[in-house]
Amino acid sequence: MHSLAIVMKDRGHEVSGSDDEIYEPSKSRLVEKGLFPDQMGWRPDFINSNIDLVVLGMHARNDNPELIKAKQLGLKIQSFPEFIYDVSISKNRVVVAGSHGKTTTSGIISHVLNESGVAADRMIGASIGSLEPVSISDAGIIILEGDEYLSSTDDPRPKFLHYHPQITVITGIAWDHMNVFPTYQSYIEPFRQLIMMQGENDILIYCDDDPDLVSLVKEISPSCEVHPYRIHPYTIENGIVFLTDADGVAHPLKIFGIHNMQNISAAFEVSKKLGLPEKDFYKAIETFEGANKRLQLLHSSPNLVSYLDFAHAPSKVKATVQAVREKHLNDHIIACLELHTFSSLNPDFLPQYKDALREADDKIVYYSPHTLEIKKLPGLSISLLSSFFNANDLKVATSAAELEIILSQLNPPKKTVLLWMSSGRFDGLDLKKIAIEFDK
Repeated sequence: MHSLAIVMKDRGHEVSGSDDEIYEPSKSRLVEKGLFPDQMGWRPDFINSNIDLVVLGMHARNDNPELIKAKQLGLKIQSFPEFIYDVSISKNRVVVAGSHGKTTTSGIISHVLNESGVAADRMIGASIGSLEPVSISDAGIIILEGDEYLSSTDDPRPKFLHYHPQITVITGIAWDHMNVFPTYQSYIEPFRQLIMMQGENDILIYCDDDPDLVSLVKEISPSCEVHPYRIHPYTIENGIVFLTDADGVAHPLKIFGIHNMQNISAAFEVSKKLGLPEKDFYKAIETFEGANKRLQLLHSSPNLVSYLDFAHAPSKVKATVQAVREKHLNDHIIACLELHTFSSLNPDFLPQYKDALREADDKIVYYSPHTLEIKKLPGLSISLLSSFFNANDLKVATSAAELEIILSQLNPPKKTVLLWMSSGRFDGLDLKKIAIEFDK
């Protein structure tokens, strides 16, 4: 939302906004553009008939006083995805959907097009190197990260159903967002609708390594052009991943993990459909460093490497830990996972995390009791979490101070990997500083 606000102001529009909390880096970026509100919270007196459009984010509830005032005045109100569709209606729309890998796959496509001189807009959940998350211009292509979550308090439709893409990628399906999709079958339903929306002139690209997704595509038998993809061929030499093209040429990569080799395959299929020569794709992929907070390198020394990853759902956590183990085969891995979302803190969903941390040598789970209270969920004990994760050696912290103490008491050998996984903020811990202290 904040990136969209900045883009629209840069395009000459008068933009204002509100929120009850704004964190970094959003805060600094909004301040720089003169868009940071002078106070937090909701101010219905700011809503007036001179406003042409209200873009409604998911954080605003139906009792939001600004939303109520906007409705009373009869203002035009759109959800974020509705607005994005309106500004991209004349473009060739590529949507990357799926339970995992959306941001990275969208980022790879955006990166290789940009590196190859192909103009394309984007709406992605993270920055991609020097590319901002949101770009709206006169380009004829737009790359959209397609989220299955609800559009707004006024619009319960999954976000990706608004975009009507000509090219759709589905990276895989793994149950998430239990607060909205209480069962796995209800979670699958938006993906069913997305596939069924494809017309005969559209293109569906899907992961052939996901049996549930394969079954869903076969069941629907869409009339569109269909392209399955699998893990892209690769090798690892001295800790460096090399992508192998059709001619057997090896291309060194800056990213790693089997899930990223799948993401690369998906992006490769999209780039071909957009007319990008294969040689341009392979040249550009060598410089892709990943999306922000997706196995982001925080610290590196001969004795310690530290990564930060957005992983929070079970399939993402497991894929991230396995990717780190594959790259650091003989190193000692300390995995710190923050349980932050409604699903990850819910005892009815937590069994999905079984063996998610298995490849780590030290397994640490952090959660805030205050977050449990806000989400009105029951307390969690060490024994309960140990059983859910199937890890008798699991360590649990319920405050930032306790987490630091647990880390200080570890005595790992040299050549250690410190892996942080969260969609939250670890209570504001300075993860880079901790890595430096841990490395002493």
